[in-house]
Amino acid sequence: MATEVRLDLDGRPIKPMTICMIGAGGFIGSHLCEKILSETAHKILALDVYNDKIRHLLEGESLSWGDRIQFHRINIKHDSRLEGLIKMADLTINLAAICTPADYNTRPLDTIYSNFIDALPVVKYCSENNKRLIHFSTCEVYGKTIGSFLPKDSPLRQDPAYYILKEDASPCIFGSIEKQRWSYACAKQLIERLIYAEGAENGLEFTIVRPFNWIGPRMDFIPGVDGPSEGVPRVLACFSNALLRREPLKLVDGGQSQRTFVYIKDAIEAVLLMIENPGRANGQIFNVGNPHNEVTVRQLAEMMTEVYSKVSGEAPLEVPTIDISSKEFYGEGYDDSDKRIPDMTIINRQLGWNPKTSLWDLLDSTLTYQHNTYAEAIKKVMAKPTAS
Repeated sequence: MATEVRLDLDGRPIKPMTICMIGAGGFIGSHLCEKILSETAHKILALDVYNDKIRHLLEGESLSWGDRIQFHRINIKHDSRLEGLIKMADLTINLAAICTPADYNTRPLDTIYSNFIDALPVVKYCSENNKRLIHFSTCEVYGKTIGSFLPKDSPLRQDPAYYILKEDASPCIFGSIEKQRWSYACAKQLIERLIYAEGAENGLEFTIVRPFNWIGPRMDFIPGVDGPSEGVPRVLACFSNALLRREPLKLVDGGQSQRTFVYIKDAIEAVLLMIENPGRANGQIFNVGNPHNEVTVRQLAEMMTEVYSKVSGEAPLEVPTIDISSKEFYGEGYDDSDKRIPDMTIINRQLGWNPKTSLWDLLDSTLTYQHNTYAEAIKKVMAKPTAS
């Protein structure tokens, strides 16, 4: 635990606070809990259905943070304890969400309920009890870029105004209703609007975070090892799973979509700045990404293949990737955004935050973790005879 007095960005001492973290057992939550416990004096009320990813923090009896983290096994859908826990805290961070693209098509109702309906009581309790809220949204709220509607050969497609996404200026453009992939983005946008309205009408102190593809250790699951064998995780875990199993990486619709990726440890720095600088973060919506780490999904696959070969010492497959249609991979109703490049003006101005880790370095760190954690388990799973 840090002993020296920590100062905020304006040079004021930071008072220790109690943080109610909903979804603390997930990928982002586990990294945020680690950071808070190791670098600050804050306490955490960790709420989640699962605690596998934070078990090392909960079982560390001998560790210096002692009783500064308490785990509460709660499903926020229907638990009467939720308001009491929010009241006990100074700040609530809501990370709970269904946020896997494979689910948006196959479980659109669950996706809408999880991201909008289930978040409503959290917003209500924070507002009614004058508690600050940091709500995690998504870069998907932007939908498609204006540039994607221009003719393919239009020189305007190169103009940043048509594809760089700004919190306070870019429109949110979704596909048609039958494209159920947008159920997630739409639910996330609506809860953002509701939070903003609570701030405007009832004085709720809020910060909205829009993550742009945060990746790193503990992200998602490896099917059949620490998650369902039938599940389809997000791109990093999908590609990791294929690399571990020595199978070609599947490129949906040729892997032409462009994405930016930011290392989880960089992104968590930004969240800690939001937690500890309410005067600069309240009422703000922040893009948190790394515009310098932009690649197509095909380029990501090529980089991951190269990095994994270095990490594992195994030569890449002769045919490292295969193309697959989105309909075949995700089912009917899939649609995608073309480019997602965050404008960083607001977070830079308010919090002075910039990401540091290059795409190569973050893939090296993450794939080293994936290999060390899963390679042996995958071999055992693959060696088991399958029932005929």
